[in-house]
Amino acid sequence: MRGAVTRLNPLVLMSFGVASLLGSFAVRDASSAVAAVLAYAVAAVVFLPSWRYPLLCLALCGVSAVLVAVSAWRLGNGDHAPVAAARILVLAWPGSVMIGFVDPSALGDHAAQRLRVPARFVASFVAVVQRMTDFSATWQQLDRTRRVRAMGPGRNPLAWVRHAGSMTFGMLASSLRGAGRMSIAMDARGFATASGRTWALPAPWTRLDSAGLVVAVALGAVPAIARLAT
Repeated sequence: MRGAVTRLNPLVLMSFGVASLLGSFAVRDASSAVAAVLAYAVAAVVFLPSWRYPLLCLALCGVSAVLVAVSAWRLGNGDHAPVAAARILVLAWPGSVMIGFVDPSALGDHAAQRLRVPARFVASFVAVVQRMTDFSATWQQLDRTRRVRAMGPGRNPLAWVRHAGSMTFGMLASSLRGAGRMSIAMDARGFATASGRTWALPAPWTRLDSAGLVVAVALGAVPAIARLAT
């Protein structure tokens, strides 16, 4: 069962985030909040290949939850602060975990073939997302290039600030050049005026996808069920 998430199609993966978003509106007390968080934690143990990435997402969502709890407490609603924090975890944690398993190209294939999203919008969206995923590799390449040329920041804190500024400018220049090349390539392939576009890969819907959708809906309904049970 572990690793089953990696075999789900992107639409099912994103349905976990949508279901958790809708389910978070039912988190009104401690019992529903605890039930929802525990349900997602058990699902993560059963279906995810590793706990490292979910824990990282939980830590980042936990920071937001703590800030919301502090804000609620400062506004004089101390009794509601823990529930507000738990609602943020229920809302954000599942979606942030699942988005890490989504392949942009596969998402475009399924959005166009399954949801009938306009092909022009799908192609543009996939191109933008793929450019964003390349930012980390571009940053590392620029950093290695500067270090090879003896332009590294060293140990001086001020040098690190100047290095970050120059790296940011380099990233901006690289992004503009990449956007220009992509725009020319898409125009050359008729992305602006083509109709009846075909897709390179199929977008099948399997039994595992159906089971994953059922699990997503069930997990999203946990807070409401917990409220009714109490």
